[in-house]
Amino acid sequence: MTTQNELRLLPWSGPDDKPCYLSTDDRNGYMSRLADNIESEQLKTAAELLKQATESLSDEHLGLEDVQLLAKELAGSLRDVLRVATSRGHLLEVSEPQRI
Repeated sequence: MTTQNELRLLPWSGPDDKPCYLSTDDRNGYMSRLADNIESEQLKTAAELLKQATESLSDEHLGLEDVQLLAKELAGSLRDVLRVATSRGHLLEVSEPQRI
Protein backbone atom coordinates (compact mmCIF):
# COMPACT_ATOMS: atom_id res chain seq x y z
CA MET A 1 0.00 0.00 0.00
CA THR A 2 1.19 3.54 -0.64
CA THR A 3 2.45 5.78 2.12
CA GLN A 4 0.65 8.98 3.08
CA ASN A 5 2.89 11.15 0.89
CA GLU A 6 2.32 8.88 -2.14
CA LEU A 7 -1.42 9.38 -2.47
CA ARG A 8 -2.49 10.21 -6.00
CA LEU A 9 -4.48 13.39 -6.49
CA LEU A 10 -7.42 12.42 -8.66
CA PRO A 11 -8.59 14.58 -11.58
CA TRP A 12 -11.95 15.32 -9.98
CA SER A 13 -13.00 16.90 -6.74
CA GLY A 14 -15.35 15.76 -4.03
CA PRO A 15 -18.04 17.56 -2.06
CA ASP A 16 -17.36 21.25 -1.49
CA ASP A 17 -14.69 21.06 -4.22
CA LYS A 18 -12.32 19.21 -1.88
CA PRO A 19 -9.53 17.15 -3.48
CA CYS A 20 -9.92 13.39 -3.86
CA TYR A 21 -6.99 11.01 -3.46
CA LEU A 22 -6.30 7.42 -4.42
CA SER A 23 -4.19 5.10 -2.31
CA THR A 24 -2.94 2.13 -4.31
CA ASP A 25 0.25 0.54 -5.55
CA ASP A 26 -1.53 -0.78 -8.63
CA ARG A 27 -1.05 1.73 -11.44
CA ASN A 28 -3.02 -0.61 -13.71
CA GLY A 29 -6.01 -0.90 -11.38
CA TYR A 30 -9.46 0.27 -12.42
CA MET A 31 -9.36 3.61 -10.54
CA SER A 32 -5.84 4.41 -11.72
CA ARG A 33 -6.81 3.75 -15.34
CA LEU A 34 -10.01 5.76 -14.93
CA ALA A 35 -8.02 8.69 -13.54
CA ASP A 36 -5.50 8.40 -16.40
CA ASN A 37 -8.29 8.44 -18.98
CA ILE A 38 -10.01 11.44 -17.40
CA GLU A 39 -6.71 13.33 -17.20
CA SER A 40 -6.09 12.59 -20.86
CA GLU A 41 -9.53 13.93 -21.82
CA GLN A 42 -9.02 17.03 -19.66
CA LEU A 43 -5.72 17.79 -21.41
CA LYS A 44 -7.28 17.26 -24.85
CA THR A 45 -10.15 19.58 -23.91
CA ALA A 46 -7.68 22.22 -22.71
CA ALA A 47 -5.76 22.06 -25.99
CA GLU A 48 -8.96 22.41 -28.01
CA LEU A 49 -10.18 25.27 -25.82
CA LEU A 50 -6.86 27.08 -26.17
CA LYS A 51 -7.08 26.81 -29.94
CA GLN A 52 -10.65 28.09 -29.86
CA ALA A 53 -9.69 30.97 -27.54
CA THR A 54 -6.77 31.98 -29.75
CA GLU A 55 -9.02 32.07 -32.79
CA SER A 56 -11.92 33.78 -31.01
CA LEU A 57 -9.85 36.53 -29.43
CA SER A 58 -8.65 37.66 -32.85
CA ASP A 59 -12.29 38.20 -33.87
CA GLU A 60 -13.02 41.91 -33.51
CA HIS A 61 -16.78 41.20 -33.46
CA LEU A 62 -16.57 38.98 -30.37
CA GLY A 63 -19.14 40.18 -27.85
CA LEU A 64 -18.73 40.67 -24.11
CA GLU A 65 -20.92 37.66 -23.30
CA ASP A 66 -18.80 35.47 -25.58
CA VAL A 67 -15.61 36.69 -23.91
CA GLN A 68 -17.07 36.03 -20.46
CA LEU A 69 -18.13 32.50 -21.45
CA LEU A 70 -14.71 31.85 -22.94
CA ALA A 71 -13.01 33.12 -19.78
CA LYS A 72 -15.21 30.88 -17.63
CA GLU A 73 -14.40 27.83 -19.78
CA LEU A 74 -10.68 28.67 -19.76
CA ALA A 75 -10.68 29.06 -15.97
CA GLY A 76 -12.33 25.65 -15.53
CA SER A 77 -9.92 24.04 -17.93
CA LEU A 78 -6.94 25.67 -16.24
CA ARG A 79 -8.15 24.31 -12.89
CA ASP A 80 -8.28 20.80 -14.39
CA VAL A 81 -4.85 21.08 -16.02
CA LEU A 82 -3.28 22.39 -12.81
CA ARG A 83 -4.76 19.44 -10.91
CA VAL A 84 -3.25 17.06 -13.48
CA ALA A 85 0.12 18.85 -13.29
CA THR A 86 0.06 18.74 -9.49
CA SER A 87 -0.81 15.06 -9.50
CA ARG A 88 1.79 14.18 -12.13
CA GLY A 89 4.43 16.34 -10.48
CA HIS A 90 3.87 14.50 -7.23
CA LEU A 91 4.06 11.13 -8.98
CA LEU A 92 7.37 12.16 -10.53
CA GLU A 93 8.75 13.16 -7.12
CA VAL A 94 7.93 9.81 -5.48
CA SER A 95 8.72 7.55 -8.42
CA GLU A 96 12.10 5.99 -8.83
CA PRO A 97 14.04 7.30 -11.84
CA GLN A 98 13.79 5.08 -14.88
CA ARG A 99 16.94 3.80 -16.51
CA ILE A 100 17.49 4.93 -20.05
